[in-house]
Amino acid sequence: MPMFSYTAKDAVGKTKTAVVEALHEQALVEKLQGDGYFVLSVKPASPKMAATRSKVSASEGFTHNKVKIEDMLVFARQLATMLEAGVTLLRSLDVISAQVASKVFSVALKQVRDDVEQGKSLSSSLAKHPKVFSQFWVSLVEVGEASGTMPMVLNKLTFYTEQQAAFRSTIVSALVYPAVLFVISMGAVAFFALFVGPKFEAIFKDMGTELPGLTVAVLGTFNFIKHQFLWIVASIAVFIFFVRQYVKTDTGRLAFENMMFNLPVAGGIYKLIIVERFASQMAILMDSGVPILYALEISEKLVSNKTCAMIIVQIRESVREGKLLAEPMAESGFFPSMAVQMIKVGEETGELDKMLKHVSTFYQNNVEAFMKRFGTLVEPVMLVFMGALIGMIVIAMFLPLFNLSGGG
Repeated sequence: MPMFSYTAKDAVGKTKTAVVEALHEQALVEKLQGDGYFVLSVKPASPKMAATRSKVSASEGFTHNKVKIEDMLVFARQLATMLEAGVTLLRSLDVISAQVASKVFSVALKQVRDDVEQGKSLSSSLAKHPKVFSQFWVSLVEVGEASGTMPMVLNKLTFYTEQQAAFRSTIVSALVYPAVLFVISMGAVAFFALFVGPKFEAIFKDMGTELPGLTVAVLGTFNFIKHQFLWIVASIAVFIFFVRQYVKTDTGRLAFENMMFNLPVAGGIYKLIIVERFASQMAILMDSGVPILYALEISEKLVSNKTCAMIIVQIRESVREGKLLAEPMAESGFFPSMAVQMIKVGEETGELDKMLKHVSTFYQNNVEAFMKRFGTLVEPVMLVFMGALIGMIVIAMFLPLFNLSGGG
């Protein structure tokens, strides 16, 4: 968009001069007047002024580039609050876009604001930025526009996003500590293999004594790691690369998900996480007034699981043919019996959205309880593993010295 330089006075008579983007001069004048300014002059900005403004805009106020879930939460919460207070949509978008901490999100919001100013709906404006606003967001905003309940829908969206963020944080927190301990253990082994082991090996050669079997085995492992270290790292990197490429294909994705589902204990929890995500998305969509077929179509795209997405397609076709939701869910064999029965009761009583919420809450609590137990049990196991691993290495290194001292 073109850049304009303007001079205006605010309500208390203070003069303000700035360089901003606008569709045209009249649009900028109307915006400034709407913000309570008395416009003194507006003219196209010189190339030098525009370039200076672009450099300043690129760095002002941004703490990160990517769009985080916190950015989405703040946006939904602020927009809901301002609309409830009677602030116009355009003014709300102006205020919010000036406060966001994400550079990418700021650019997207400014484009959304411009589209809305040109007469487009908020939902269609958001839809132009699928990397920022998912179909889930677009559909809910569209429902809010059609029903005139935008603040209520945005509040529901905020609650859902906060709930999912907390749920994800619980899962990640339970997995991070064991993962860190494992990485530290492997780092310790690499350190001993590359730096400590060779020094002890030189000492043992000078001693000329027969080494215990444990020491021989550990030194042999260290030698292998030392001489093949780059090949080991390269092999792991290549393996990870090809696995990721394979998983990006439909066949690879289904094979990976099938392997995950068949893992003992963890496979069942993985499935419950998918079921919870499906139930929570369906609950908020239907509670906001989205028709069930459209809600299923959106959930299919958002569930982030190829296996479940294919099952949702079959469920949607069955519902389109006149069947109740619970029937094809039971036939799929994917969803737990309890979830199916609760949804069946919800359909019979006409409170499907409430039952979907109960299903989501039940499995979310189950998963959170398991992850807390998992963290409690795995942490001491990992500490014992680290202690045993490092202890074995220390014993293997000093055992010949102990034997020599005892023999002397």
